[in-house]
Amino acid sequence: MNRTRKKISRPKNPYCSANIFSRLSFWWMRDLFRRGLKGPLEDEELYQHRKNLDSEKVTGKFSQLWEEEKKRKNPSVVRMIVKAYGSVFIPLGVPVSICESLSKALQPLFLGGLVAYFATGQTSISKENAYLFAAGIVLCSIVRVLLVHPYVFYLFQVGSKIRLALSGLMYRKCLSLSKSAANDEIRARAINILSNDLGSFDLALTFLHDVWKGPAESLLIGYLMYREVGLSAVIGVAFMLSFIPLQGWAAKNAAYYRQKTAEQTDFRVKLMNEIIQGIQVIKMYAWEKSFAKIVSDVRRKEVKAIRGTSYIHATLSCSSMISPLSLFLALASYVYMGDTLTAKRVYTVSSYFTMLNESMVHFWPLAIKYLSEALVSARRCKEFLLDGDLAQETMHSEKKAKTPNKSVMNGNSEKKRFEDIDCVENTEKVPLAKSNHPRIRRIVNAESPVKSVVLQDVNASWETAEGYRIRALEHLNCEIQENSLAAVVGPVGSGKSTLLNLLLGEVQIDSGDVFINGKISYCSQEPWVFVGTVRDNVVFVEEFDEQRYKRVLEVCALKRDLELMPHGDLTMIGERGASLSGGQKARINLARAIYRKADIYLLDDPLSAVDTNVGKHIFRKCIRDFLSDKIRVLVTHQLQYLFDVQHLLIMGSGNIVAQGSYRQLRKSKQFQYLAQTRKASENANSINDPNSGMIVDQPGTETSQSLLSPDEAPIDDENKEQQAVGSVKLGVYLSYFKALESPFLLFLIFGLFIGARVMLNGVDYFLSRWVVWEENVGRMQLDTYLNASETNTTQNFDDGADHERHNRMIIYSVMLISAVIVFALRTFGFYTMCLRISLKLHDRLFRGITRTSMYFFNTNPSGRILNRFSKDIRTVDADLPPTLMDCLSFAIDISGVVLIVAIANYWLLLPACVILTCLVGLRFVYTMTSRSVKRLESISRSPVYSLTNQTFQGLSTIRALEAERALETEFHGFQNSNTSAWFLFISCARAFALWTDVICVLYISVVTFSFLILGSHFNSGDVGLAILHSTTMIGMCQWGMRQTAELENQMTCVERVLEYIEQPPEASMKTEEKNKPKGEWPTEGRIEFENFKFKYSPTGNYVLKNLNMATRPYEKIGIVGRTGAGKSSIVQSLFRLGYNEGAIYIDGINIDQLGLYDLRSNISIIPQDPVLFSGTLRYNLDPLNQCSDADIWTVLGEVELKGHVSTLIGGLNCPMYDGGANFSVGQRQLVCLARSILRKNKILIMDEATANVDPETDKLIQKTIRTKFSKCTVLTIAHRLHTVMDCDRILVMDAGQAVELGHPFELLQKRDGALRSLVDHTGSSTAAILLQIAEDSYKLGKQSN
Repeated sequence: MNRTRKKISRPKNPYCSANIFSRLSFWWMRDLFRRGLKGPLEDEELYQHRKNLDSEKVTGKFSQLWEEEKKRKNPSVVRMIVKAYGSVFIPLGVPVSICESLSKALQPLFLGGLVAYFATGQTSISKENAYLFAAGIVLCSIVRVLLVHPYVFYLFQVGSKIRLALSGLMYRKCLSLSKSAANDEIRARAINILSNDLGSFDLALTFLHDVWKGPAESLLIGYLMYREVGLSAVIGVAFMLSFIPLQGWAAKNAAYYRQKTAEQTDFRVKLMNEIIQGIQVIKMYAWEKSFAKIVSDVRRKEVKAIRGTSYIHATLSCSSMISPLSLFLALASYVYMGDTLTAKRVYTVSSYFTMLNESMVHFWPLAIKYLSEALVSARRCKEFLLDGDLAQETMHSEKKAKTPNKSVMNGNSEKKRFEDIDCVENTEKVPLAKSNHPRIRRIVNAESPVKSVVLQDVNASWETAEGYRIRALEHLNCEIQENSLAAVVGPVGSGKSTLLNLLLGEVQIDSGDVFINGKISYCSQEPWVFVGTVRDNVVFVEEFDEQRYKRVLEVCALKRDLELMPHGDLTMIGERGASLSGGQKARINLARAIYRKADIYLLDDPLSAVDTNVGKHIFRKCIRDFLSDKIRVLVTHQLQYLFDVQHLLIMGSGNIVAQGSYRQLRKSKQFQYLAQTRKASENANSINDPNSGMIVDQPGTETSQSLLSPDEAPIDDENKEQQAVGSVKLGVYLSYFKALESPFLLFLIFGLFIGARVMLNGVDYFLSRWVVWEENVGRMQLDTYLNASETNTTQNFDDGADHERHNRMIIYSVMLISAVIVFALRTFGFYTMCLRISLKLHDRLFRGITRTSMYFFNTNPSGRILNRFSKDIRTVDADLPPTLMDCLSFAIDISGVVLIVAIANYWLLLPACVILTCLVGLRFVYTMTSRSVKRLESISRSPVYSLTNQTFQGLSTIRALEAERALETEFHGFQNSNTSAWFLFISCARAFALWTDVICVLYISVVTFSFLILGSHFNSGDVGLAILHSTTMIGMCQWGMRQTAELENQMTCVERVLEYIEQPPEASMKTEEKNKPKGEWPTEGRIEFENFKFKYSPTGNYVLKNLNMATRPYEKIGIVGRTGAGKSSIVQSLFRLGYNEGAIYIDGINIDQLGLYDLRSNISIIPQDPVLFSGTLRYNLDPLNQCSDADIWTVLGEVELKGHVSTLIGGLNCPMYDGGANFSVGQRQLVCLARSILRKNKILIMDEATANVDPETDKLIQKTIRTKFSKCTVLTIAHRLHTVMDCDRILVMDAGQAVELGHPFELLQKRDGALRSLVDHTGSSTAAILLQIAEDSYKLGKQSN
């Protein structure tokens, strides 16, 4: 699709050639880390994606499995995943999990043995045994490190395969979705699933084995603790496990809130997508506040669901306090049962409780939670993949099939012949007679030697979102023969475009048959252009034939436009054709259809958006001559061209009310309006044109897939997304916290974090002192019993010890309960704070986007913007708070660990400093690379969303031009680019995790062996406390350091959000008090341009130059000129949508001094592209709710829509689907007209407002404007000259300059005049009619004066 764009060549991935040791140790990453230290990585420096992570390959695997699943009664995405990869990752996880659990279970036993060695007076453990215990502690840590990280790395790769495969399946599904209104929300669902849901499988796989590992470890640990402290262990374990139902409830609700969040996010992303697509209309109507309120309401509902998830996270975070409470209950019961605490028992049991808390209270619920979320995501994927397919299954006859030398005609024999032809679908041949599918009613025989289109008693319908079927076409019978030009005409909403959709297979055929004998090409009514060069858009997915390409540009009148573009046909087009005029978009859209070598060309009103001269050129040179040997089905409202039509179909209410030649039908009294164009048509047909002869298409030599000649350089996207450089600035963090707008709450939360850690460290230290006291008391008791001379002395000593023990128990319990309360407050307070920040950031992001200039939207694809509102906001909502909490906890907790170890042995501060330096250095190396890779990964996601969005916009065109395979290949290419960055990102993360743990194991070794090497004078409490805390570092340090780096990666999302928040805004919405107009404004609608220039970008060329003109009060001005002359730019300048230089005055007030709301809300416009939003019809007409229902019904009657709307379910409150898909384009323009009437402004601008309506509706609109806007200034931009010939004056534009201004009759008296030239090109008869209209208007004006 984008074959002129610069291709990125990536170096080979060193992982593929690395040996087993290099892979396990991530040594193959060394060159990338070395390069990362030199500066930000560029996209082309990322390695190639691994072949087993190829998007197309894994999608193909899943595609076969999904086809098998669809044959089941209840298809399952989970079952498909298990079939694909379960045979590897499920069995592999079992031995890894067993080894990890055994190493964790053995470590406390070794710790207990080592601590017992330091107990006062012990003689049972030798120093050699103590060394073995120390080695056992270190070895258990090493085993876990070496096993877990490679396994997790493998799981992330499997997760990537699942994400890629499901993404590929979803995009393939997008290409096959029906166009019916039932799918109006599916675009947002697709983007939300791609950006958010599919990432859940990575974590689900990582935690999968914790589901069974948690209960298994609890049984093992319970038994080992029972051996140490007997029944007391049962009490502590029972208390801990009693929280499992709470965890189960939390996991269940997490899935519920995940579903609710996903639904609200779907709706919000859908709404944002609509706003981005229609932002220009929103700005013109000054509806920013109205849409801000809607988005705010939706966002608050979403945050309500996220709050539930956040509080579940907070509850799970607080579960870490269950371990100290369980330990307290076990020790308290052990003491009150008459037993004495020893360091060995305390630290062995404490280690086990920590382990049990980690596996059963922390990881097990998380596993349930992530698996539940993954199941929700899988269900959403399944629902999407099972959603509505193409409306009509098509049978394509095989090329090998024997076909007679004539096309399919009416008659049973012909139908019988097609029933004998095999149906080709997914390379599997299914005889039609034996198929279980409903009878296929649309048959395409592209290889037929005789070309034709045949409809036999066809009834067809659309499906609505409510599940109803609305009859769209009834009893259609027609046959269009080879080499013929057929035209389809009729009023707005009569079914003309639906007829073409029927031929394309987009409409459900309820009865009858459609036979297409030949290859189809299609030009849609609403021009579809994608991000790429002009050449890319025209050639699209066809082979490049330079000779044909140049000829197509000529017949579609694009040569002059390309000469004016900065890079000719290699000029980049923004999304939605932002840099093009409406006429240029229409002609590029037409050129794409014409360039395709086909037999049948379906052209849906291609002449409506071009001026008369260009329209005439296209009709003659392109439709009539260039395609003379093809079947052409032309939908049009340009009735002057009907004289050349061999087959005319007149549509009305979904029926063909008449058909035949133009000469036959114009004699019918029923269709007298056709006769109005007779003379014009005859004359247009009779004009001698030296180039009007038949043009024979000379077959050129097909070139390779590249569209560039040897002397042309590939095009680099000038508007590509920029990567931020360097570390995330401190200002980003400060901006994040400033969004809270409450410094007191911020400092309070941070104070609670510090307070909680101080109190928990105090509890641990108090317990160590208690253990030492117990050992001393035990030794003193023994001495007392041995040396006591009186029984009373022994009794007094025991009573004193019991009293002291009781006091210590009270102190311990008070300290612990206080710590739990502070811990809970800081956790819930923190999540509440983050949620408030997230809400504020989204509101500011929306304001920043809607308040920035149109230049921003013209240079940024919708996928790039949606990426901020979907993936980035989701990260800020859900991922950033727990990561930030982990980082804060880590920073405070690690300080506590170092302090505890230093108290036990201050010499350990020296290795602690060395280890800390190594960790900081390792983190620096990691973040320098991973930060850059993460940014590139985020940037590489945007094209995936943009392509998905563009695919939905041009779905009918893509399918008609058989471009599905090419677009799917492009999608896989974008996916692979993203995978290149994603694979390196997870590789960086696992390498960092592995080497951090290795450093922590070294620290544990130093701490453990230091107590043995430095002598036995240490007490057991200090040894146990120091080693217990240092062993927690192996998880804490690795996790914490990685989370600090991950925080920086996630803060890039905040950075990206802030980038759009801080986009330079337009001028103020409100007018300064000193510049406010006095009284009502405007009253006369007088517009003056003084030395005015206009451009769309700050550095772009002027599109309006030295414009000087003025309108009179209530004057009707027609603006005409060739396509691209600058007509629509005048509209842009009045609404201040670009960069104005000079001055525009309205009723004597310079519009630059007015607030944008005050300016735009006082000007009405019927835009060139009618834009409607999802919601109700009433909302689309009056979003500010300023009019009564009676007023709206009256206006609908005036624009001839009342009858149609009254038949719809809900009337004014009938739902409008995405972009107004359930209304025809002409009906949408009538809705825009009704909208303008309701606004009652003194200035009305009509930008090609009647381009897509039939002549009768055009007359109605002109009449309505003359009556309803008689006391208004009306600027009418038109290509149909007869719509402006009765204006008070006409402004003729050319190349951005005003070349003529005056009454049309006066201008037509100038033989060399610009208007005269435009009129003369319509033909002498039409010119005479136009002159007569102008003369009548001139005389009428003289009389009224």
